[in-house]
Order: sequence, then C-alpha cells, then structure tokens
Amino acid sequence: MQDFIHDKKLYYSPVEFAFSHIGGTWKIPILLCLKDGPVRYGDLKERIPRITDKMLHTQLREMESKQMISRKVFREKPPRVEYALTQRARDAFPLIEALKKYGELLMILEDENIEKVKSE
Repeated sequence: MQDFIHDKKLYYSPVEFAFSHIGGTWKIPILLCLKDGPVRYGDLKERIPRITDKMLHTQLREMESKQMISRKVFREKPPRVEYALTQRARDAFPLIEALKKYGELLMILEDENIEKVKSE
C-alpha cells in the first residue's frame, strides 16, 4: 500500500487512517450516543459520565472537522446545539460492532486466564 498524506500527517495503512477517525477513548462512545438521532451537548455529557467538558468539546470539534458528525445551531434563547452522525460515521458502525464483539471475546478470554491463575 502506498503511503497516504492527509492534513500534513503521513498514514502508513488504511487501518491507521480509519482509526484516526474513530479511535481513542471517546470517539466510539460519542458515536454510539448519536446512533439513534441528534443529541444536545448536555445530553452527551450525561451519557458519557467520565468525559470532561474540555475533552468532549475537543472530540466533538475533531469529529466535526473529520466530517464524522454535524453540528446544528438553533437560533433561540437560550441557544441550542445538536450533534448528529453523518453518513461517513454511519458507515463505521459495522466495524464498530465487529470491534465490540472482538473486545467482548478478549475480555472473556482474559477473565478465564485470571480465573485459571487464581485457581493454581
């Protein structure tokens, strides 16, 4: 595979480039919160309890710049902002589901290893 440069960053594989869009601690939880429709910032914060305001803001801006989510501002008092998935993000859900299943399998295997070590 030929190297790929995007936003002045060199990517060595398509997998690395895909994970720049959905990887990290917070992107997938954010995407999962938006799966059923648009969500306001405060509701995202409630649904992802361990994320800080700064991190949520940073991740939303990054995901918006990567066209994974859209941001709609309603001109009302008080102002209201909703975030929604783009088609680019919806296309990632089969991969996210596969990663979830793989993660669950790894957790089961690790749990079995821990139990095995405890019984020895």
